[in-house]
Amino acid sequence: MSLYKAAVVVNPASGGGSTRKKWPKIAAALEREGLSYVHHFTEKKEDATDITRHYLQEGYELIISVGGDGTNNEVVNGFFYEGKAVNKNAAVGFISTGTGSDLVRTLGTPSDYSEAIRHILKSAVRPVDIGQITFLDNKGVQKIRYFINIAGLGLDGDTVYRVNRTSKALGGFISFLWGTVVSLLLYQNKTMAIDVDEQFICHEPVTAVVIANGCYFGGGMFIAPDARMDDGFFDIIIMRNLRKTELLVNIPAVYRGTHLSHPKITFLRGKSVTVSSDQDPLLNLDGEQPGRAPVDIQILPLAINIKG
Repeated sequence: MSLYKAAVVVNPASGGGSTRKKWPKIAAALEREGLSYVHHFTEKKEDATDITRHYLQEGYELIISVGGDGTNNEVVNGFFYEGKAVNKNAAVGFISTGTGSDLVRTLGTPSDYSEAIRHILKSAVRPVDIGQITFLDNKGVQKIRYFINIAGLGLDGDTVYRVNRTSKALGGFISFLWGTVVSLLLYQNKTMAIDVDEQFICHEPVTAVVIANGCYFGGGMFIAPDARMDDGFFDIIIMRNLRKTELLVNIPAVYRGTHLSHPKITFLRGKSVTVSSDQDPLLNLDGEQPGRAPVDIQILPLAINIKG
């Protein structure tokens, strides 16, 4: 008998459409583990947010997201409504079937769906931090959203924009590596004004600024190797006016997590970040590209419960 009133939110289009084919096996694995649940397929962008919020309002205690990092982000957003938690006691688990799978790398959730299900059901509930971000969407309208893993501006926003317009048929690592190399060859550093915890940091050409709650982005890049999701702080990485040759040479270091010692990289910890620019750097939000600067980002300590 299931201990939780559970709902599963499935994005069948994630992983280049492979999730739709995998779903019958995932469903069978859920049932083998004795989980009683309802499920709903998403049909369009932000569906997962509305579906999650509906289930939480109906008293469901465990939401399982089946999809990629973008689906996970939408599900997390469904835990909040008008700035407040819909159900503070509810928890979320993640079965990764997408391209990047960066969130589950930090959480330690297995990539195999059968193992992920067992991991979710056997793990204790634990609260983690999330980020709240105010930004301009791609139509220039101010929006507020939440993120659980990574927010970034500059090169990574440009890369996500590029990768999300490909088939991703070669998988996360190759898709993001290709997107990164092409983007850095075309990308021009953008002048950004950055403040952390209301303290001025810089106003200069910036390659990228990454506000990390989790450790990984870009399909396995170890961008914030020391980040913890429950410490009440963002790990903030500012890449300051790197040349294209410097970027290309240092891609392996980013995958290894040894890049923070580079003289043009500034590392900080903080609870709030603002970035403004008149050059419209694109925003990466948990592997999606929903808008651009200016942004105002705040950490919400221990604001959501994770299972898994």
